[in-house]
Amino acid sequence: MSITILFFLGLFVALIGVIPPGLLNMTAAKISLKEGAGRGIMFSTGVCLVVFFQTYIAAIFSRYLSNRPDVVEILQRVAFVIFVLITVYFLVLASKQKGESKQIVEAEIKSKKTRFYYGMLLSALNVFPIPYQAYMTITLASFGVMDFERLSIITYVTGAAMGTFVMLYVYIFFFDKIKNKAFTSQKNMNYIIGSVTGLVALITFINILREL
Repeated sequence: MSITILFFLGLFVALIGVIPPGLLNMTAAKISLKEGAGRGIMFSTGVCLVVFFQTYIAAIFSRYLSNRPDVVEILQRVAFVIFVLITVYFLVLASKQKGESKQIVEAEIKSKKTRFYYGMLLSALNVFPIPYQAYMTITLASFGVMDFERLSIITYVTGAAMGTFVMLYVYIFFFDKIKNKAFTSQKNMNYIIGSVTGLVALITFINILREL
């Protein structure tokens, strides 16, 4: 697999994981709006540095699991059920909600540390990338588009860190324009999350069928 393709796969997977509004991207947007884009970018850089190491840990964990196909098979089935349930939950929830935009409550940031270290701190508290990236790297490896050689891991991890930065960058510079749009309504965000998890569930199902 070309390292260029692997880099963009890591970037794309990370982009999907950071699309829904969450603590990191919303904080990056808030810092940018209140203190300027430069400090928002410094915050995002700190976030991405931690994401780099989190994704690397996930890839190493996946390499270990790749030698245990029985464990991977069980995890795939469990993940498929979980993603299906999450997809149904968000799609049903979205269908019952009205389309008004949700007012986002901003928490006051009181830290006096640099925004770079603040980004590292919040990112370290957010452990979601580890199980998410572990699952995605196992899935990519099962399709034969990724191996666990050092160069492949570093390339993928770098792409994941850049993908996270790109999405934080988008939030920093476009949040003020989209915050009152329908895109950020709770209903539409539930549809987006449900669609993303549904796509992951479909990929997992196809992978399970291939191994039967």
